[in-house]
Parts: sequence; C-alpha cells; structure tokens
Amino acid sequence: MIGAQSAGARVLVVDDQPANVRLLEAILVTRAYDVMTASSGEEALKRIAESEPDLVLLDIVMPGIDGYEVCRRIRERVETAYLPVVMVTASGDEQKVKALEAGADDFLTKPINQSELLARVASLARIKRYQDTIKRQTAELAAWNRELETRVEIQVSQLERMGRLRRFLSPQVAELIVDTGNESVLESHRREIVVVFCDMRGFTTFAESSEPEEVMGVLRDYHEALGDLIFRFEGTLERFAGDGLMVFFNDPVRCEDGPLRAIRMSVAMRTRVRTLAEGWARQGHDLAMGIGIAQGYATLGKIGFDSRLDYAAIGTVTNLASRLCSDAEPWEILVTERVLSATGDLVVGEDAGLRSLRGFNRRIHAFSVTGVDDSRVVT
Repeated sequence: MIGAQSAGARVLVVDDQPANVRLLEAILVTRAYDVMTASSGEEALKRIAESEPDLVLLDIVMPGIDGYEVCRRIRERVETAYLPVVMVTASGDEQKVKALEAGADDFLTKPINQSELLARVASLARIKRYQDTIKRQTAELAAWNRELETRVEIQVSQLERMGRLRRFLSPQVAELIVDTGNESVLESHRREIVVVFCDMRGFTTFAESSEPEEVMGVLRDYHEALGDLIFRFEGTLERFAGDGLMVFFNDPVRCEDGPLRAIRMSVAMRTRVRTLAEGWARQGHDLAMGIGIAQGYATLGKIGFDSRLDYAAIGTVTNLASRLCSDAEPWEILVTERVLSATGDLVVGEDAGLRSLRGFNRRIHAFSVTGVDDSRVVT
C-alpha cells in the first residue's frame, strides 16, 4: 500500500489557493499523513522553523516570497538543508529546471495525479526517515564518544592517582581511595601503629667493594622480594632507603592484629632473603638482614609537595624500631615486650635482655623472634 510505511509523517502543504490546499490535504489525510498548511512563503518558513515537518509540498507561484525563494532559504539553514521538498509546478520544463536549481528534491505537475503524489510523498518521507535515523545515530555516536572520552580521562586520572598512591600504600588501600575519591585518611592525624624496620648487614662493605651494576642488581632482588610481602600482608610502606626499609600497620586502614601481622611478615621476609643470600654468597657477597619491630603512637600523614608526595609516620616508635633493627644480629628479629605480648602464644620468641639503644634514656626489654606457630593463627 502506497505510503503505508510512512504513515504519520508530517507534511507541510504550501499554496496560496485554498482549493489546492484542501485537495492535497484530503488525499494525504486518508493515508494517515499528519498535514500542516501554509498560504504563503513567509508562513511556510515560520511553520518549518516551529514544527519541523518531514516533507514540504511547495507551490511555486505565490505572492511575496515565491516557491523558488522558499526552497533556497530552506537549503541555506543547517537544520533544514536536507528536508525533502517537492515543488508543485506547471507543465513547463523551465519551471522544473528552476525548481531543481533552487534545491527541490522532486516535483509534481498540475493537475495533480493522486497516485503520483502518494508515491513521491511516500518515497521522500521514507528518505527523510532514513535521514532522521542517521542523524539520531550520529548524535548518539557523538554522545557515546564524549562519554568514552570522559571515561578514558577519568580512568587515566585514576591510574595516575593509583600509581602515586601505590608508592606507599597497599593496592587495597590505593584502590579504596581512588574508588571513593576520599583522601581524607591521608591527612595528618595521630594513631597507634606497629612499625617494622629492616636493613641489610654487610651492605656498606659490599657496596664499597662491588661494581654499581652488582649493587643495583642485589637491591632490585631485595626490594622486589620484600615489596611483594609488604603488599601481601597489607602493610603501609613508608620508604625504601637503599638497603633500609620501613613499614607500618594499623594505618591508614585499621587492623586489630597489627603486631602479629608485622611479625609474620618479618618472618616471611627473613626466610625469603635467606634464600636470596645463598645466591649472593655464591657470587662472593656476604649479606644478611636484621629486623626491629616496635609499637606506639605516631603522627601520620602526607608529606612532600604536589609532584612528589610520601606518606610518613613521625614519632618515637619509628626511632625505636630503627634502633632495634640496628641492634639485631644478622637474621635476628628484635621486638619490644609490648609487641610480643600482643600476639599471645602465637609467636615463639626468646628473651633478648635489656638493650641500651642510642637516643633512649631507659633500657628497652627486647625479645628475639624465632618463628610463628601457624597452626594457631586464624587467617
């Protein structure tokens, strides 16, 4: 059925003769077209701007602005440049040529043939529907591209933030901050933490007597081994400083088992570095490690400047862990009595006596950790 696929298309009929308008309207309405009318070129342009028809049936000879001028103005506007226009002409070929030159898509010759009218209207209405579909899809594609660009920008920004945060936070904490967008946990605050400090024994002698490439290779293996364990036990890395390393627990994410977690991590570190040391020994390098663990209050927060930020802990507890580390024998893990007692009977340790540590007026009671009773640890 002619025009059935285009039922509901909006057609603007423009003619200054009411009889012609009624005729065209009667033909189109019976085929379910939505018909609008205009009796002049000026009115036609106004109706087009206000109502956005799907097709225009435009008479040529009208007072004021004629059909040619109306068609040219339709083509000049970006919004209507592709609006289908059928010019209604007399039988002269000259009018048909002028109609096409003015931008008409098709033309009808008076007197109007009903079947021809419906066929041309249906064809152009279908083309307009395709144009609208393409226009809508183009707009949707542009919107999707903008959304994709926005998402990419957000993801790049998140990756950059993640990269900065993962320098000193565990991946879990870094992801939490990036996902929530809340960095308030990194602002300056006071909290009780458990600090682990470790360094290598014999490193200074090794560095002085070895090539820089050898030193860098040892440090690379050492840092990689310990870094993996720090993140596995969800510790917060404050810094790598050559062979020295400082990690703390219970900040910025709280954990009730900070002392036990710190000791378990340290025992795993000792085991892993012992394996590395066996390889280093075969290369003629006599290296070992010592570890100190202390618990106490510290002030924590971001330090640095915009291009280089670190997350630091400042307080006596950090100095105490460092001094215990310095006082430890090769492969020894020294902890304070407070740390050991917090682990109950889960940690195996020996009394290491009272230690006089540099920077502390009172002697510190230290214990040497030999291992962890994993059978008792609830994971």
